[in-house]
Amino acid sequence: MIVDLHNHTTLCNHAKGKNEEYIKQAIQNGTKYFGFSDHAPMNFDKKYRMSFAQMKKYEEDIKKLKEEYKKRITILLGYEVDFLDGYIDKRVLNAKVDFLIGSVHFLKGWGFDNPEFIGHYKSKDIDKIWQEYFEAITQMAKSGYFDVVGHIDLIKVFNYLPKKEIKHIAHQAIKEIKKANLVVELNSAGLRKPCKEIYPGTAIMELLSEYDIPITLSSDAHQPKDVGYEKDKLIAYAKSYGYEKCAYFIQRDRKMVNF
Repeated sequence: MIVDLHNHTTLCNHAKGKNEEYIKQAIQNGTKYFGFSDHAPMNFDKKYRMSFAQMKKYEEDIKKLKEEYKKRITILLGYEVDFLDGYIDKRVLNAKVDFLIGSVHFLKGWGFDNPEFIGHYKSKDIDKIWQEYFEAITQMAKSGYFDVVGHIDLIKVFNYLPKKEIKHIAHQAIKEIKKANLVVELNSAGLRKPCKEIYPGTAIMELLSEYDIPITLSSDAHQPKDVGYEKDKLIAYAKSYGYEKCAYFIQRDRKMVNF
């Protein structure tokens, strides 16, 4: 796929492989714009992210590779930032990067997409969980911090689905995303998860199309072999909703390219 914006490095402590291996796989895939957007540091859940002390190394390493491979591929530097009240750090928000992805991985401190804590679903009202999740997405859009919304319906990861209509639950968040002029990623990682579905699913894709919200493409790779994962399926999915272009960013400036 021409753009693959959301990929990780070993600095997050749960990814594998050398950065060069990710790049070489992207080149093999025909990718023109490849983004590293590793988990940004914050003073919460530290074992699954780089430290603040490692930010400089991360940024320097990616910039070095950007220069080294510039004749073969455009490498973009970003962070995936957890939207969690009280823990979002200005050192990350003010970093000189190409883009920031905003993601919700925690609800009141509960890591709902972590298999370690899957048991918590049994003690919660699933509709309330989904509502809380999309309220967080709404607030994230309102914050003005980010360029891209990461895996917008990650809450479906373990197939705990709401009884209420997803469109109804997500509608306000979609309106705020439109108002904030954000991009939403189509992320193939869901196909590797228990939900076995691209993020976002059909209900939200219908809303994105209805509101003419721009998209980008991501494989969310945590190992080189996952770079460009199910790229043909991802592109066909986007086209089925009328999309012909996707976004990438250079120094926080959005560009659009046909796929």
